[in-house]
Amino acid sequence: MGRRRLKLERIEDKSSRQATFSKRRNGIFKKAKEISVLCDVDVALIIFSSTNKLYQYSSNSRMSKILQRYHNHPAAKAASPSTQQDDYSSYLTCEELLQIVDRKLGEPSSDDLTITDLMHLQKQFETALMQTRETKTRLLLKSISSLKEQEKQLEEENMVLQGKVNESKSERKKKRKRVAIDLNSVPE
Repeated sequence: MGRRRLKLERIEDKSSRQATFSKRRNGIFKKAKEISVLCDVDVALIIFSSTNKLYQYSSNSRMSKILQRYHNHPAAKAASPSTQQDDYSSYLTCEELLQIVDRKLGEPSSDDLTITDLMHLQKQFETALMQTRETKTRLLLKSISSLKEQEKQLEEENMVLQGKVNESKSERKKKRKRVAIDLNSVPE
């Protein structure tokens, strides 16, 4: 006895619809992760629920990088009108993600969040935190490199100036010697 075929139509019962959405959403996220790992491809998945909640998954890269690759791809440019392409010009940053989560948690409907929703939010926070730390580390390393270059230049300048000072001192000594010799050679 096999599974019966489901009719693809809107589920009228709100709680059944929500349960189905939650299960199917988790299933599609699982499939996206599997195809990403098994086939070594970049996957981006964006879902907006009927209550306008955002659910997203991106594999190895940031979502914005994958979307940028999509928009730059010739097939995507040919398929979508340029006006629609401009609608997606801004991508979610960590700050925007935090604002969305804050807005969603601050709403009275935040009791509707399931454990799965909260786990998904936690995963998004962890990803955003990891990206923020990577950016911070990259910027710190860049700053350290820049400061080392500056230190090297200052040391070279210091050596040049030290050489000039030493040269100036030796010239003054030579002058003093000449003056002393000249004073000694002057007849009395």
